[in-house]
This record gives sequence, C-alpha cells and structure tokens, in this order.
Amino acid sequence: MWSWVAHRVTGVLIFFFLFVHVLDTALVRVSPEDYDKVVATYKTPIVALLEYGLVAAILFHALNGLRVIAVDFWSKGPRYQKQMFWTVMGVWIVLMLGAIYPVLGHAYRVLFGS
Repeated sequence: MWSWVAHRVTGVLIFFFLFVHVLDTALVRVSPEDYDKVVATYKTPIVALLEYGLVAAILFHALNGLRVIAVDFWSKGPRYQKQMFWTVMGVWIVLMLGAIYPVLGHAYRVLFGS
C-alpha cells in the first residue's frame, strides 16, 4: 500500500521538477541576466538538500517501477512482491548513501569550508 502511495507521490514530484526545469531553462532565451540569478540560487546548501531529495525520489521511483514491472510480467511476481519491495528498499538505501558525497559535497564545503 505505502509503496503504491510513494510511487505516485515521487512521480508527481518528478513531474513538477521537470516543469520548473523547463521553465528556468527557457528563461535563458528571455533574460540571460535573470537566468544567471536563478542558477546562482541553485548553488546554495538548501537547494543541495532539495537536489538530494530529488535524487531520492528518482531512484525510488525507478527502482519501484522495475518492481512493478516484475510483479506485472513475471508469473511468480505477485508471490514475491514483498521480498522484491524490501530488495528495492535495500538497493535504494545503498544508492542513497553513495549519493551523499557527490550531491551534498559542495554544500558541505560551503557551510564548513574545504
């Protein structure tokens, strides 16, 4: 049940991110100066945390989507869906731990120095 809800919520969050991304990228044609100001705000530590959340949403949505495909198209999928869910969560946690430094490293250096 909760994986179904999380899959829908992450899908909506990713959609809104893509919408905002298209809008801010289109800003470069309208006003390059404003585009530069927007991009400058993306280099703040708060936005780095939001990027980490985006990575979390994308990874969960992708991994859970593969689980949903396996449940739908593998004859034994419904029988093993709970085990596949916990496998997805384990892989997701490992990947999120691996994403800490690449995504949050710049924010750490900004806040605490090199």
